[in-house]
Amino acid sequence: MKESSQCKNMNDIREAIDIIDEDIVKLIAKRSLYVKEASKFKKDEEAVKDKERVEKVIKSKKNLAKRVNASPELVESIYRTMIDYFIKEEMKEWKKKQQF
Repeated sequence: MKESSQCKNMNDIREAIDIIDEDIVKLIAKRSLYVKEASKFKKDEEAVKDKERVEKVIKSKKNLAKRVNASPELVESIYRTMIDYFIKEEMKEWKKKQQF
């Protein structure tokens, strides 16, 4: 994959973006496996939601965004959406485990 400054045309740009997007999706899939496993260690619904942890993660990712010249607002939005989804999925897993 070419560095952004080495791209000569839109095809180069699109090819690089497609490669990056594939990596992002693979990492989201990997993250989801860990979230699913986390439900094993949660005692109650509040532990699944863990609002304090959510805010800590958001803050750390916004700080990371600043350090790497990404938009903190965009990163926050993405993480809030992703975490909200994962909490719902983790809650489903946690509730399944409570039935046994």
